[in-house]
Amino acid sequence: MLIAEDLLLLLLDDTSGRFLIDGTALDLGLAGAMLLELAERERLTVAGEREEVKAGRLKVVSSAPTGDAALDEALRRCADTTGKKPEAVLSAVGKGLRVQLLERLAAAGILRAEQGKMLGVFPTTRWPAVDMTHELAQRELLRSVLCQGISPDPRTAALAALLSAVDAPHKVLAAAGDQVDKKAVRRRAKEIRERAWAADAVGKAIDAVQAAVMAGVTASIVAASVAGGSGG
Repeated sequence: MLIAEDLLLLLLDDTSGRFLIDGTALDLGLAGAMLLELAERERLTVAGEREEVKAGRLKVVSSAPTGDAALDEALRRCADTTGKKPEAVLSAVGKGLRVQLLERLAAAGILRAEQGKMLGVFPTTRWPAVDMTHELAQRELLRSVLCQGISPDPRTAALAALLSAVDAPHKVLAAAGDQVDKKAVRRRAKEIRERAWAADAVGKAIDAVQAAVMAGVTASIVAASVAGGSGG
């Protein structure tokens, strides 16, 4: 199972089938998970000094297929955007990824798609859990790392870092009924995130989105104020 699929399961409420975070952060987090997986499989890296690609930019080191359709598509999109900052690639990698992974998990019997309507009009789909075996094992590993200070294996470190990037490590544990020290869990996850470049890229991208939204809101308020003043 992909790291992105693990992340998706952890960020889904098992009973309601709804996500614990907003869609923008979720999609960026999933894209970041794909970058981390490609790096672990030695397909992708971040350029260092004195390379053909500017230091700190993404560099595809191998275009060999991984054997996973979703991951191979992510690799292709990275190749199309090589030389860019990691955070600048996330939107391209994440396009359509959420639905693709949800459908894969449903086909595997891990989730169930439930169709419905919001306000009786707008079609919606919820994804409650069917088989929680794998997810529970991953959550237990996270709990040991985030609450007990156990050193994480690479996969658990990636999940903790990505959850920190979308500000959700405490939400994942709380959704499972755990009584957690929110500040301590977030601090521990942040420590792990600081060692994971792809997760840090997710955090930067989310900050940029939030800044853009706030700028838009501020501009709207100013425009409305000016219009109101002119009308007076």
